[in-house]
Amino acid sequence: MREQIISLAQLQPADRALDIGAGTGLLTLTAATQVRHVTALDNSPAMCAHLHAKLTFLRTGNVDVLVGEATELPVADGSVDVVLSNYCLHHLRDADKRQALAEAWRVLRPGGRIVIGDIMFHLGLSSARDRALIARLAGSMLRSGPAGLLRLVKNATRVMTGRGEHPASADWLQHALQAEGFSEVITHTRS
Repeated sequence: MREQIISLAQLQPADRALDIGAGTGLLTLTAATQVRHVTALDNSPAMCAHLHAKLTFLRTGNVDVLVGEATELPVADGSVDVVLSNYCLHHLRDADKRQALAEAWRVLRPGGRIVIGDIMFHLGLSSARDRALIARLAGSMLRSGPAGLLRLVKNATRVMTGRGEHPASADWLQHALQAEGFSEVITHTRS
């Protein structure tokens, strides 16, 4: 997914990028080799410390790591050329997703780009696509042995108790982006 997000972002050497939900730096590290500056944002101080240590070890000097929320970006209006995000939005409820998209719109310069990769299905058995994805994910976890079974049980418990993830469909995200003012919104799904 990283390669697809980076390719779709059409990064340029003069760009300033923002990676929302940077985690261990999957997108940040790749983008840093292609753009002028990256701001890596994550809400986990531990993840930010880990990423900062990794950047120091790699002697990457064009990245700032910030602890913050996708719903309240600590970035100036119109200050970035491209917003990147991978596996972040599904952690947010719909209202917070909308706020995060509004924040992305706020920090993007006119003509800027946003590329989001995420889990884009609701857990359910109503569609063949959802059933196939659930089966594939569960099978993958189970093939990991006892640790995979434990992970599957933990995830199922989180979902059943309402503490699970909150994925949105690609259609929902497309409409939410358009409602914020984004144009030329294109969605890709894969099963």
